[in-house]
Amino acid sequence: MPDAILVLNAGSSSIKYAVYERGEAAELTLRLHGHVEGLGGEPRLYVDDLHRSQDYRALGAGAGHEAALAAVLEAVDSQLGGLRLVGAGHRIVHGGAGYSEPVVIDEAVLDELHGLEHLAPLHQPHNLAAVEAVRSVAPHLPQVACFDTAFHRTQPAVAQRFALPRAYEQRGVQRYGFHGLSYEYIAGRLPAYDRDAAAGRTIVAHLGAGASLCALRNGQSVDTTMGFTALDGLPMGRRCGSLDPGVVLHMLREAGASVDGVEQMLYHDAGLLGVSGISSDMRVLLDSDAPEAAEAVALFCYRAIREIGALTAALGGLDALVFTAGIGENAAPVRRRIAEGLGWLGLALDPAANEAHGPRISADDSRLAAWVIPTDEERVIAAHTARRLA
Repeated sequence: MPDAILVLNAGSSSIKYAVYERGEAAELTLRLHGHVEGLGGEPRLYVDDLHRSQDYRALGAGAGHEAALAAVLEAVDSQLGGLRLVGAGHRIVHGGAGYSEPVVIDEAVLDELHGLEHLAPLHQPHNLAAVEAVRSVAPHLPQVACFDTAFHRTQPAVAQRFALPRAYEQRGVQRYGFHGLSYEYIAGRLPAYDRDAAAGRTIVAHLGAGASLCALRNGQSVDTTMGFTALDGLPMGRRCGSLDPGVVLHMLREAGASVDGVEQMLYHDAGLLGVSGISSDMRVLLDSDAPEAAEAVALFCYRAIREIGALTAALGGLDALVFTAGIGENAAPVRRRIAEGLGWLGLALDPAANEAHGPRISADDSRLAAWVIPTDEERVIAAHTARRLA
C-alpha cells in the first residue's frame, strides 16, 4: 500500500488540506485537496479529488478543529482508501528564534510552540489547534511542524534587529519574517527557470491577501519586509503594512481607541480595504471605476516599488525579480505598474508575456530578468514531512 502525507494549514475558522502520495525516490504526487470553512458556526467540508469539481458536506453546527479533522481523515480514507497516511505536516506560522528547520512534534516541542503564541496570537493558536486535533483523532499519526519563519533565520543579525533596548531583544522582540515556506519553494524552483538568478541576487514578491518581499542571495534569505509580526512591510488586503508607531500612540491617547480596537483596525480594517472602502480583493479594485479603488491600487504598487528599492540596496544590486502568490501570479496590471516603477533598475517588460502571465515577463533586452512562478507551500510541507519521517 503506497504511503501518503497529509498537509494541514489551519486558521481560526478554516482548514486547508492536501494529500500527497510518496513514491520512489521521494517523489510526491498530489492526490487530493480541499478545505473546511465556517469552523465554530456552520462548517462545511469541501473535497476535490483533482478529477472533478469540488463537492461538500455540512458538518455539525458549531464543530471545531477536532470534528473537522475527523471529517477530513474520513474523506481522505473514502477517496484514497488505497493509500496509507504515514504522517501529517503542519504550517506553523511562528518558530521563534530557535527553530530554523522543520521538526517532529513531541510533547516538549508542542509546549515550546504554545509558548510562542504571544508572538503570533492571531495565527499560532489555530495552527496548534490542528496539531492537538490530530493527536486526539489519530494519535498514532506522526506530525511535523514546518515554520513560516524558519527560512529567514539565514539573515544577518543586523537585518533581524530593532533599534530598541537590548532587554526587548532578549524577550524575543526582533524581526522574524514570514511567508518563508513560499519563499523556500520559489528558491528551490528558480534554478529551473534562471540559473544565474538562482545563484545571484533575486527579490521574490509574494503578493496576495498577505503580501511581503524577500531578498535572496544564492537562494538564501538576506532580508524581508515583514518583521516582528505579519503586519509589517507592504500594505495587504486588510493589513496596514509599515506604520509609524506614533500613529498607534495617537490612536490610543488622542482618539480614545482601545488596544483591541487598534488591533482590529490594523489587522482587519486597513490595507486595500481601508484605503478603498470597497474591498480587500485586488480583482474587485482593478475592475472598479471608483477613484478610491485606484488610489488603493496605486498605494500598493508604490510601496512595492519603494521596498524593492530598499531590498536592492541590501543585496548590493539586483539580477532578477519573481512575482508569486494570488496577486503576483494573476494581476498583470499590478505587475506592469511595479515594473514601470523599476525602469531605473533596467527592467523592461514584455507586455504580451505579462498579459499571458509568463513565466518570463521581461523583454529580451531587459537588464533585469522578471518571472512569474506559481508558489506551492503545501508541497514544501509535504517534502519536509516526508524527509523527517523517512
